[in-house]
Amino acid sequence: MLSRLEKKCAESGLKMTDQRKIIIRVLSESGDHPDVEMIHHRAHKLDPKISIATVYRTMRLFEDAGIIEKHDFGDGRARYEEMGDEHHDHLIDMKSGKVIEFSNEEIEKLQRLIAKKFGYKLIDHRLELYCIPLTDAE
Repeated sequence: MLSRLEKKCAESGLKMTDQRKIIIRVLSESGDHPDVEMIHHRAHKLDPKISIATVYRTMRLFEDAGIIEKHDFGDGRARYEEMGDEHHDHLIDMKSGKVIEFSNEEIEKLQRLIAKKFGYKLIDHRLELYCIPLTDAE
């Protein structure tokens, strides 16, 4: 059975090589927002022949095809996640690097109202909250 990412690749007309399938598997099983080095490390365990250059090329290809989304969470590394059907925002723990996904309808409504106040219709946005644990902020 094809994963969601494999289906998206097929719909985009991308050729599915064995190495791309492994990278898709790694991305599908990721519960975090891995960078290229993390993806390579995980993929390399499944196929030692996968080079980091292959991972870079594949991630760029997937990004260009709208299959994955690239993020810059302020840590100097491009991070990736599957392009989802549901909108969500991110809270980034600046101490640990942990990324928490969340949705909040009040925030969504407020953003639409702000755009409308200035004479615009909101068509897309990205919200990233950079935080430190409360125990460190006291």
